[in-house]
Amino acid sequence: MSSFIKQFVKTKMKQLSADELLHYAHEYNFSISRKQANAITSYLQTHTVDPFSSRSRKKMFRELARITDENTAKKAEKLFQETIKAYGLEHLF
Repeated sequence: MSSFIKQFVKTKMKQLSADELLHYAHEYNFSISRKQANAITSYLQTHTVDPFSSRSRKKMFRELARITDENTAKKAEKLFQETIKAYGLEHLF
């Protein structure tokens, strides 16, 4: 089951659209522009990101900070950790 979840998450990240990202940003009270959403989704589509690897995750959040700002990246990382706990998926990360 865990390999299915991992593949699902990786696929969703690669297929995320700027409009979806803007929707989620609004839903979780993030302030990002359309230009930033496009840059983030472009990064996810053109780079190999493994959210299950701490090294890859750190690199992804550094890139998010470069595209947006440090506070947005920290907020996203906090939300990421809270979501993992909420769904009881700590063992995968």
